[in-house]
Amino acid sequence: MGLLSDPSRRKVLTGLLTRLNTPICIVCYLAGIVWFMGLAFEPFTLRTYMSENAMGSTMVEERFSSGERALSLAKEFDAHKRKAGGMPVEWLVKAMQSRGLEVFTQSFSRKLPFPDENKERYMVRGTNVYGILRAPRAPRTEALVITAPCSPGNTNNQAVALLLALAQYFRRMEYSPLQGRAGSIQAALSLELSSDVITSLDLVLEGLNGQLPNLDLANLFYAFCQKLGVLCTIQGKLQRNDWDTAEGYTHAAQTMMLMVLKQACGRSWGDHGLFLRYHIEAASVRGINSFRHYKTDATTIGRLLEGMVRKLNNLLERLHQSYFFYLLPSLSRFVSIGYYMPAFGLLAVILLLRALDLWVHLGAPALAAVDGVTEAEQPSSPGVLTVLTPVVISHLTGVALYLLPVHLQEMAVEHFPVSETEAVVLTAIAIYTAGLALPHNTQRLLSGEGTEQGWKVLKLTALLYLAVLLGCTALINFSLGFILAVTLVPITASITPHMPKALYALVMVLLSPAFTILYCVFIYQELIEAPVSVSEGWMLFLSVISQGILDHALYGSLVYPLLALFIYPCWLMFWNILFWN
Repeated sequence: MGLLSDPSRRKVLTGLLTRLNTPICIVCYLAGIVWFMGLAFEPFTLRTYMSENAMGSTMVEERFSSGERALSLAKEFDAHKRKAGGMPVEWLVKAMQSRGLEVFTQSFSRKLPFPDENKERYMVRGTNVYGILRAPRAPRTEALVITAPCSPGNTNNQAVALLLALAQYFRRMEYSPLQGRAGSIQAALSLELSSDVITSLDLVLEGLNGQLPNLDLANLFYAFCQKLGVLCTIQGKLQRNDWDTAEGYTHAAQTMMLMVLKQACGRSWGDHGLFLRYHIEAASVRGINSFRHYKTDATTIGRLLEGMVRKLNNLLERLHQSYFFYLLPSLSRFVSIGYYMPAFGLLAVILLLRALDLWVHLGAPALAAVDGVTEAEQPSSPGVLTVLTPVVISHLTGVALYLLPVHLQEMAVEHFPVSETEAVVLTAIAIYTAGLALPHNTQRLLSGEGTEQGWKVLKLTALLYLAVLLGCTALINFSLGFILAVTLVPITASITPHMPKALYALVMVLLSPAFTILYCVFIYQELIEAPVSVSEGWMLFLSVISQGILDHALYGSLVYPLLALFIYPCWLMFWNILFWN
């Protein structure tokens, strides 16, 4: 503290940071990238462990043995679904009532702002069928939920049948997995099985807006998979033990990057994400039929669910002992928030260092020669309108990007041969591209050309604004904040009006938020070993935009409004700086 309180020492420190500003920023950027990539190296990660004593202090003996009965139920359910032409609500109600459950139905509907191109629908509607198995020896103040999504066709028939078999089995036991309608839900599991042959179980954790369940839920799944000899994966990838080889590290890095990309998109990757919205710890267990040398029968899967439910039933309070912010390079290793946040901090500090450099230069007196004598002149302050105008126009463009694509879809469909979904996406792209004309429109509203002090004040404001935006984003969704920082920090920290306009305009466009999404699409396809061509990647990019808008309207995803209302306007402020003169 003495270094900062002493004016002379503070001046020396400030001069040092100013003089070495660029080298320090380069070192921080490279260190941040290296730090992040090093997180996949096993010695830098932590071994997973069970934090909740209630789930680790007692042994559970799994006795479920009705796997074959569940498969026959799946065929019966499929026959009734085909006959009804959709979800057989009446059959499900009778089947659940015959197993001793209190059965209720809940109809729902939600109108979309434009049709979902994947399912070709304007209205999301359906019926939830749920049954309650009340605990005979408990106060019924808490509850556990097991769900199975029911879709048209033969999707997930096995999961629905397995839950019916489990309900019948639980009804005969002294313990109960579901404890009444009046109690608060402690945890939820979503089961997805679409084949009679299951070779492995994949754990899906990513929820809405990058939210993750408590790590103990993943640890519980992994523990029972190890106990019952079930092959388990995360991100569809098996765990490797050769961490000290290049192949082992690459595998762990790919698994971690897949989690980062899924978390960054902000959408829910399973039905469990809707429970996470209400602070209910939830995860999806998805059956996979891809590893031909292994096979897991329905009885084993039922025993795994039985064990997890009975362990969760031992909880005396909500899951809270373990981590809520983490990354998983494998199911047995994790990266905590204390390990991965320094990587983001090294990138974010670059913005603060550049802001400090600008602040020092703005306060330094300019040297001018008067009658052969060099005198110091205090720099003139730019007018408020000079700086405020581009800020306001940038954010008005962001508001247009957020509101107009949905509201102008009918007009676009009338005048152009496109569908409603295409109209929304193409309108969003048109508004995004129109923002590139902002510098010329802004300069017309200013009196004369922009001054040297004007662009420096604008950049200082934009740097601090971007630092706050990325910092707040990373606290909620680290993956989204880190990806945006990787692409935005280098160009925003270095941009000035004195650079070659054409070259740096191209670089700024290639590192803009829209192109960042496009890069993520191609990287994701490469990581899941399903590479696409440029045209296929472009179509996926358009689909990602439309799904982002739909997820915001239907589920409340915050990624689209964040990019449209804040990140894109902030980027436009730097674009304006490039064309300041």
